[in-house]
Amino acid sequence: MTHDFSLRLEEAESLSLRILGKAGFSPAHADAITRSVVAAQRDECHSHGLYRLINCVDAARKGGLDPQAEPVVHDQAPGVVKIDARGGCSLLSFETGKAHLKEKAERNGVAVLGINHCFHFSALWSEVEALAELGLAALAMNPTHAFVAPTGGSKPLLGTNPFAFAWPRPGRSPYVFDFATSVVARGEIELHRRAGNSIPKGWALNSEGEPTTDPAAALEGAMLPFGGHKGAALSTMIELLAGPLIGDALSHETSPANDAGTGRPQHGEIVIAFSPETFLGAQSESQLTHAEALFDRILEQGSRLPSQRRFEARDRSLEHGVTIPMPLYEELERLA
Repeated sequence: MTHDFSLRLEEAESLSLRILGKAGFSPAHADAITRSVVAAQRDECHSHGLYRLINCVDAARKGGLDPQAEPVVHDQAPGVVKIDARGGCSLLSFETGKAHLKEKAERNGVAVLGINHCFHFSALWSEVEALAELGLAALAMNPTHAFVAPTGGSKPLLGTNPFAFAWPRPGRSPYVFDFATSVVARGEIELHRRAGNSIPKGWALNSEGEPTTDPAAALEGAMLPFGGHKGAALSTMIELLAGPLIGDALSHETSPANDAGTGRPQHGEIVIAFSPETFLGAQSESQLTHAEALFDRILEQGSRLPSQRRFEARDRSLEHGVTIPMPLYEELERLA
């Protein structure tokens, strides 16, 4: 029986910073990564929490990312800012570009942040949520590596290609959703494998193209898009917008870091921000109130809003801290 280990949030932050510091990450990168993984752990998004530090450190060790890279800002156009991550983690690039994106969105109504040549492993909800807290509506998306077969296919071609959206709600937590265009995030399958559990049928195919419930076989085979051809079409859209549109790679052109140093794990990310205040002027406050009518009617039917469970988990964690499986804690301590 696996026991859990409890940490206060400040202990989780300290553990993350120790791990990243020992692995050679600059203080700026370590801080940005720690903010992301601790926020995910706090919100009980286990697949993107402290567990992700293992992959991040491993990628750096194998030369898949530059832990000291300093992002470079390019003022591409009145409504476009691009950040060259220069092989570093995407999180510092997003934090570097966030103020530029906000200024352009407020000036033009809508603006785009393109992040190039980045190593991306984190949840997107924290980025769009941060923009919503600045009064912006926002979309974010990125390709990954080719892990997902297109509908009707049997071999990996598309990424898990996550997509996130946030809407500002003054005085309340923003409306936020974040999901992979695969049936589940790849990290969920990895967590099942680590726990010795099978996965549900319909998540993935094995290397022979046959349906499987074995997570190890799934990781060697191909994941499936959610909703059949609809998920595959959305995934293709993300490939195009966060790939060729911003001058970056498609999922099948990348590969995970490896011991031989021949992996190509960098790709792009696109973030689109909308300023209700610029679109609406004096009407912005009344229209944000108008939007609340939709949320009220969803809740009246007994439904939940996306991220509602996550915000409830956040409240628990702020009071009680977080828990992770003891084997994971022991592995993290060895890294530290």
